[in-house]
Amino acid sequence: MPDKTKGRSPVKNPLSARALLLASVVALAPAAHAATPADMLVVGAQIDDIISLDPAQSFEFSGNDVTKNLYDKLVDFDATDLGKGFQPELAESWQVSEDGLSITFKIRQGAKFHSGNPVRAEDAAWSLQRAVKLNKTPAFILTQFGFTADNVAEKIVADGDSLTLHLDKPYAQSFVLNCLTANIASVVDKETVMAHAQGDDMGNTWLNTNDAGSGAFTLGGWKPNEAVTLQAFADYWRGAPAMTRVVIKHVQESATQRLQLERGDIDVARNLNPSDIEGLAGNDALKIEDQLRGYILYMGLNQKNELLKNPAVVEAMKHLVDYDGIANSFLKGQYTPHQAFLPSGYLGAVDDLPWTYDVEKARQILKDAGIGGGTITTKVRDIPEYVNTALALQGSMAQVGLTLKIEQMTGAQVLDAYRAREVPIFLGEWGPDYSDPQTNAGTFAWNPDNSDEARLTGSLAWRNAYAVPQSMNDAVEAAQLEQDTDKRAQMYHDLQVEYQKTGAILPLFQKIEQPAMQKNVQHWNSGGAVTSVSYDQVTKE
Repeated sequence: MPDKTKGRSPVKNPLSARALLLASVVALAPAAHAATPADMLVVGAQIDDIISLDPAQSFEFSGNDVTKNLYDKLVDFDATDLGKGFQPELAESWQVSEDGLSITFKIRQGAKFHSGNPVRAEDAAWSLQRAVKLNKTPAFILTQFGFTADNVAEKIVADGDSLTLHLDKPYAQSFVLNCLTANIASVVDKETVMAHAQGDDMGNTWLNTNDAGSGAFTLGGWKPNEAVTLQAFADYWRGAPAMTRVVIKHVQESATQRLQLERGDIDVARNLNPSDIEGLAGNDALKIEDQLRGYILYMGLNQKNELLKNPAVVEAMKHLVDYDGIANSFLKGQYTPHQAFLPSGYLGAVDDLPWTYDVEKARQILKDAGIGGGTITTKVRDIPEYVNTALALQGSMAQVGLTLKIEQMTGAQVLDAYRAREVPIFLGEWGPDYSDPQTNAGTFAWNPDNSDEARLTGSLAWRNAYAVPQSMNDAVEAAQLEQDTDKRAQMYHDLQVEYQKTGAILPLFQKIEQPAMQKNVQHWNSGGAVTSVSYDQVTKE
């Protein structure tokens, strides 16, 4: 610390000197650890990505964390034990027709919306119809089953306490149910929402900042870029949660989250960087948990690039990534090596690691193919994990005669170029859109039209100009229709094994979230690979 008395007259009064010394000691002493109330949970997180709290529109990580706690869906699953399979939520049971073209749900009795209105099959049907008609960003999760604004009123029908979905194909039951666990399938209170409708917006403007759900919490308030407050719903059909209030504060900087956690101002810090995680080691008042999430950090090799389209170069690149070295250095335990396009935790996931860091092997592969060198200029988003991964790759490529020139850009600039198929080597993350394996199979391993005109921007295969073999396209489409869940899991398993041999988008690492929290916080779960935080599970000792 700089000497702030330099150049000043020395303190001559001994009493004043002792007082100054005492004041300095107090100023430098750690702040007293003040706990939050026993029935209140305070979370520090980066929540500036929230755009809307309407479940028909919300498609950002932080927004989905909030809406999951405001709304119930027809079905859900236990994020702490995926082996339990689908769990009844507002639907107490369901039945698939013999031809596989319809699913009928029976709505549970006794559930109430926050308004006090009973939850009806009519509300559930209208909620799904509304999401299709509004056609906001996540609508594709429902429209992929043949629902359109013109036909949805006839395709999704309520009858008494039952709700039936009429599908355009006999999709796998697991596929349909997985999509119905997505937040866009949340059931909203039709009467309350339509009472606040403006024109033909079906209540969207109002629901952006209000709630009309039946979940464990009601929305106490949302101040963008500041905080979200949730209040416990006393009449929740599963019983009121232990936390009567949850406050999610927007705290952008890792260092600030850490300081607030150490002072006891917050109970959970969700976005600590590796250095701050290490800095908390030995603090007996806190604990850190490692929770695997569904985000994949991958490397896309654009097949329009003359060098990268050579299969030998694609194969060599698999051995030029220092998987363990990267995961144990600048990523420091916040990612783990993962080389399949489905995250661990998903149906049919593959955890084998067939690719090893082996510069000599890469050099021999290139030599056998007659490749003695080459230069690639690429674009990388200017955040540390991507830039540092690119720099590590640059070093290993140089050892085999390949030159990687790196241009750092903002995320928006890189994404614009990537979606225009103009990034030779893309380094970034992909988060699943819904909890079914089709969500990643349909983007890594499906590209039925590789032309520029196709504009399949949602397909990573298309963005990287990877002409997926027809047999692989067919396998992805067939897996959507397989009714036997075990067979379906095997189909996705086999698809990934085949993809690892030839695919041009290389999965490298899977995200590990490291929430740090007070030791008295129990039953915190970040949502696993497939879902969001459920605050009604949290208790304090």
